[in-house]
Amino acid sequence: MTNREAPTRGRTPEPAGPPPRCIVAVPVRNEVDRIGACLRALAGQEGIGAGALGVVLFLNNCTDGTAEAVADLARPLGLPLRVIEREYPGAQAGWARREAMEAAAAWLGEGTAEGVILTTDADSRVPPDWVARNLAALARGADAVAGRIALDGDEAARLPDALHARGRLEGTYEALLVALEGLIDPIPHDPWPRHATRSGATLAVRLPAYLAVGGMPALPLGEDRAFVEALLRMDARVRHDPEIVVVTSGRLDGRAPGGAADTMRRRCERPESPCDARLEPVGRALVRYAWARRLRRLYGAGRLGRTGLWAPWLRIGPAGTRRIAGLPTLGAALAAIDAQSPLLARRPLRPGALPRHIAVARLLLAGLRRGARGLPVLGAVRPGPPVLGRASEEAGNA
Repeated sequence: MTNREAPTRGRTPEPAGPPPRCIVAVPVRNEVDRIGACLRALAGQEGIGAGALGVVLFLNNCTDGTAEAVADLARPLGLPLRVIEREYPGAQAGWARREAMEAAAAWLGEGTAEGVILTTDADSRVPPDWVARNLAALARGADAVAGRIALDGDEAARLPDALHARGRLEGTYEALLVALEGLIDPIPHDPWPRHATRSGATLAVRLPAYLAVGGMPALPLGEDRAFVEALLRMDARVRHDPEIVVVTSGRLDGRAPGGAADTMRRRCERPESPCDARLEPVGRALVRYAWARRLRRLYGAGRLGRTGLWAPWLRIGPAGTRRIAGLPTLGAALAAIDAQSPLLARRPLRPGALPRHIAVARLLLAGLRRGARGLPVLGAVRPGPPVLGRASEEAGNA
């Protein structure tokens, strides 16, 4: 691996004094055609004050003139910018994002131990209020903020109609599941309306929370989701803000193997490939949400250590039960229970099953919103063999 200083042609000198209070970390690989739009969007941020924002570009294995394009853009944009270039044969998406965010953390660390790290992608365009909206969510008490993503309109128009149709079904079902979860297991710091997206195209995190979880994991795939899950395990307050939307590429020739572009291409080639793991049968989802609510209440009452109240019904053995009871945070306990309980095992749907589950979820949501009584699965918040038996059968058969 080699580490080179960025080219100096056109560079904007970093201002003297303390670092900006917000640093955007952007991993970049061969994005000569898109990096300009990304940087112009970052330079156009509004409502945050002069000098509040800096940018780290982590250029890894670029061979298409991206570095030269960045050098030409830097001075006209007038944006405090640090550019790092690396050549590394083993580079992958999670490693590159981690390196970018570590550089951002180091820059913030030159001042106080506070500040905010944001991250987006080089093929994405953030709206003018992106930073301001993230800061507002953090100011309301969040430790980290996840936004939503939308495909670039021109590129999305070139995608097959079948892919759009599947996307609409998945989006509809996910929104219904999120609404059901919000009613059954409400979380004060992440209230409805919210979403379920956890994408590196739009994440923000306070520096202390970033450091507390050991930074962004250097995973080949899914580093963004793993990072948010690590935050949740330490009981960090993560806000899924539906008002934060970033436009990202709709191309099928992505830079990260196994990433979003590969997923879309695979779905074009295999239309009945399974949905995301979160899109599980509605009965199983209701069991999950009801048990999360039950466990959250037990923890709040100091009774999670009384494992007889939950472990037998979730089919977790004595060794696993003892380990879970000794975990230091609710988030860690919930993650461990979710991973070990056969009742909560993920069984993602096939696209063909989505319409039926959408119809059921709509009926359930309407009933819950009317204050309906007598839904059997909701009895899972008061565990007992008859109710859980019916609920688990419904989950398995849905």
